[in-house]
Amino acid sequence: MLHKITHGHDAHHEQLVRISTETLRTACNDGKRHVLLAASGSITIINLVQIIKGLSAHNLSIRVILTGSAVHFLAGQSREQPTLSAVAYLPNVDAVYTDASEWAMPWKCGAPILHIALRKWADVLVIAPLTANTMAKMVNGMCDNLLTSVVRAWDATGTVDGVKKKIVVAPSMNTAMWQHPVTSKQIKTLEEEWGGENGWIEVLRPIEKELACGDVEEGAMVGWEKIVEVIEAYILARKLAVDGNYVPRDGNRRFGSLSIGWKWGVASPK
Repeated sequence: MLHKITHGHDAHHEQLVRISTETLRTACNDGKRHVLLAASGSITIINLVQIIKGLSAHNLSIRVILTGSAVHFLAGQSREQPTLSAVAYLPNVDAVYTDASEWAMPWKCGAPILHIALRKWADVLVIAPLTANTMAKMVNGMCDNLLTSVVRAWDATGTVDGVKKKIVVAPSMNTAMWQHPVTSKQIKTLEEEWGGENGWIEVLRPIEKELACGDVEEGAMVGWEKIVEVIEAYILARKLAVDGNYVPRDGNRRFGSLSIGWKWGVASPK
């Protein structure tokens, strides 16, 4: 990870280098597992720090995508809410992207496009929190910001890049929004049409707890510990698929075969 530079001009230049597609293309072969962690606009974004710190024991490269609404919750409004600059220097975080990052530098013909480059780089995309708005965009194929452009360009079948990879989503919304008929249809699409063992979407359903509005009902994002656990499972499966064995933090060596590789990010069989 690049060291933090305090001088204004140098810091701006460093940020441009960190988010550049050229840096991203080079990072594809860094020997690490790649986690693309995204957040849409919800107060639950305060869990972003815990998710990232929970993964600090692994040899990962984490790149973060924030929607425009998500950025509003990263202004340090309270002790619990991190700042955007603080997120950028958490363990294993190599870049933080906003919608402005897509065209941060003048594009040249033949140069990589950021949302395509991020798709190719990532071993898994995790959207936590996933708001009702971003969920609706996903299901309807909209791509009006960087995050939804990555989702829309995702190789859902594994036939374009020769790799089939998952998108994990953790919805977070008010109870009335979660129980709304529109949400039910969208969740059905994500879980039944696009999910399942051979699908490309995994939904971590909300839980019942006290919501930001004060209600104690269903709709809260699943705990950050569960999200870390799911990401670690993908890392484990990817490591097993590539190396055949892996020793996780519990010290128990796992053995696997390439048969699981097609599901977790190894080249698809032709």
